[in-house]
Amino acid sequence: MTTISHFKLRYTARQVWDGAVIAYPTEAVYGLGCDPLNEDAVLRLLALKQRPVEKGLILIAADFSQLAPFLDYDEKILDRVLPTWPGAVTWIIPAQSWVPRWLTGDHQSLAVRVTAHPIAKALCQYSDTALVSTSANPNTQKPARNARQVQKYFAREVNIIHGATGGNKNTTAIYDVRTGACLR
Repeated sequence: MTTISHFKLRYTARQVWDGAVIAYPTEAVYGLGCDPLNEDAVLRLLALKQRPVEKGLILIAADFSQLAPFLDYDEKILDRVLPTWPGAVTWIIPAQSWVPRWLTGDHQSLAVRVTAHPIAKALCQYSDTALVSTSANPNTQKPARNARQVQKYFAREVNIIHGATGGNKNTTAIYDVRTGACLR
């Protein structure tokens, strides 16, 4: 697994705080991300991806404490999700009422994951926040699996963090925390 310097991580965290859209390796594919509470950054990311806001987005985090402020959860939910993290499992969990629509879409819940990928985890740690995470590809294209594909899709519109993906063949599974149903 490729590592990146502390300087690069601090620099990228500053870019996130300043509203940049970044691309970075995750467990299976490259992700597009930004500060989830920066509406301009999230809308720019959605426009790049050609993804409707109604669908909602995924947040990744270095640990559960970065996700907790966004979620309306109880011990039963924690008992279900915490054993699967960190890892390539995304859960749909009820959102706090204040969470913006640009994150939840037309839902009252939020897709979240504590990432196991060391670069994605480090980006969340250095940014001191959860990050938006959606596959790095325009809506009708296959997800990018390396930095070259990200550059082909988005040229200079995103800041790319180079590194190897985690090697998973499929994007992360998504489960509904209330029913346990696998949605993807």
